[in-house]
Amino acid sequence: MRGWVWVWVLFLPVLAQSFEVAQGEARYRVREQLVQVGITDAVGTTKAVRGQVTLQGGRASGEFVVDLRELRSDQSRRDNYLRQNTLQTDRFPTATFRPKEVRGLPSPLPQSGRFPVQVVGDLTLREATEEVVWEGEAEFKGGEVQVLLKTEFPFEKFRLVQPRVAVVLSVENRIRLEVELTLRRR
Repeated sequence: MRGWVWVWVLFLPVLAQSFEVAQGEARYRVREQLVQVGITDAVGTTKAVRGQVTLQGGRASGEFVVDLRELRSDQSRRDNYLRQNTLQTDRFPTATFRPKEVRGLPSPLPQSGRFPVQVVGDLTLREATEEVVWEGEAEFKGGEVQVLLKTEFPFEKFRLVQPRVAVVLSVENRIRLEVELTLRRR
């Protein structure tokens, strides 16, 4: 029995693998109807993404942080409104995601291949933390993994108020988040 314990201890690091963000981009998409423009998607992006994750079997631990003060869309007025009112980035400058589970990856993790995945974890926006499920894919290429994930939810899930300004006739009650990450094995 003692021999099995040593085998487990020796192979445990092989089973658990850690990755860190080498580069990334986070986006939000919200459908809005503008006066004189019509229906369009408001899209804001930032490359201010950092974090790391450890995967072992289907379990995940770690943390990803997005600096919300760096979000930019095609309109500075929208960006200022979002920072000052909806996200209140002076008080809550970041969004944090703590993964708990990754579904769809083989164990042990491969060196190559593309896999559809679901990532389950806790997302914190402002003072609200809620479980979300991201859908997407992970492509393994040697020491790196390209990840594209999407999730969506209504504003009220995180106690956010839908924007209401004169030039915007309506804003759909759906926030779509997307992340594209290049993760490097540590």
